[in-house]
Amino acid sequence: MHSPTLVAIAAILTVLMTFMLLAAWRLNPHIPGLKGWTLAYGCSLLVCLNLLLRNSGHEWLMVIMTQMSSFLLAWFNLAAARRYLGRRSLPVLAGVACAVIVLACALYFTLLQVNQGARFLLQSYTAGVLFVMAAGQMATGGVREYPARYLFAAISGSHGLFLLLRPWLFRLGEHGMFDRHGTLVVSHLAVVESIIAVVMLGFSVVMLANEQVTQALKHMADRDSLTGAYNRRAFMAMLEKATLYAPRLGFPVSVLLIDLDHFKRINDTWGHQRGDDALRHVVGVAQDCLREGDILGRLGGEEFAIALPNANQHEAEQIASRLRQAIAAQPLQYTGTILPLTTSIGVAAWRPPESPDGLLHRADEAMYQAKRQGRNCVVLAPQAD
Repeated sequence: MHSPTLVAIAAILTVLMTFMLLAAWRLNPHIPGLKGWTLAYGCSLLVCLNLLLRNSGHEWLMVIMTQMSSFLLAWFNLAAARRYLGRRSLPVLAGVACAVIVLACALYFTLLQVNQGARFLLQSYTAGVLFVMAAGQMATGGVREYPARYLFAAISGSHGLFLLLRPWLFRLGEHGMFDRHGTLVVSHLAVVESIIAVVMLGFSVVMLANEQVTQALKHMADRDSLTGAYNRRAFMAMLEKATLYAPRLGFPVSVLLIDLDHFKRINDTWGHQRGDDALRHVVGVAQDCLREGDILGRLGGEEFAIALPNANQHEAEQIASRLRQAIAAQPLQYTGTILPLTTSIGVAAWRPPESPDGLLHRADEAMYQAKRQGRNCVVLAPQAD
């Protein structure tokens, strides 16, 4: 019932998109999900070939190929979406079990109880549910931050909903699901929708790959390569933004300046590798103690700073005390050796119109006062004039 010309166009576009994704995957193998989407488009090509060759082979063989290629297309699309987001891979046994169930049902309605409409329902509903699930997985992170994710979710979700509704477009009546009146128009509509979905999904996958590369470059530009904390430039920019919006939104801002005690002794005694491990360990402990929205940056050497939006000086002091105690209670351990770590922390609360540099300078002075008081303590900076 499908127009051979439309199916041939879909096959040509699928070939082009498959080779495009294959080239993108080979050039950027580190981008998660590209391999899965390439395999999905390969299965999409098989669907088109099955439609073109449906009358040239045994019916049961063509049913197997159509059902399996359609199922694997949707399954690989879902698996690639999860892989892209860094989520746990879909269980292989679950995929095999689903494929066996789909295959068994398709053969039953082909060999034992012939029912073309039931096979059509099986293919449409299985693929439709998986495409909608992929859309739900990808729609995360915020539209402004990750627009390509939501573009993919919209296209995958729309295609999935169309697949779920597609059987009902072929009017159910006394003549069965494939009533000849209007079937040709609906059949052409289904192929045209598939062509649009193939092109748009491929475009959205390319946008996802570009988004991944952009995020990686931004991470490299903003993050300290050793610890993963924000570097000094990025931290100061975010602190400036926090102090800019604080008066408008009516929330306080505080800063902690943290220095790892006796860091030179650590490097001289245990080596620079252990010193690097100590810095990474401190960052890991600090991230567990901070709230969502707090900003941790490495200013240089063993010196770190934390911006605390929506925290006054008293709240910042509590966070600093909790952080100091957590670092002291969790020494660095390696090869049976325990390396105790302590920190000196200065706390300063921002008061307009103080500059971010002035705020950080007061926190720095408080931190040095903590050093003079014997280290491993928290000192509050005096209020700004």
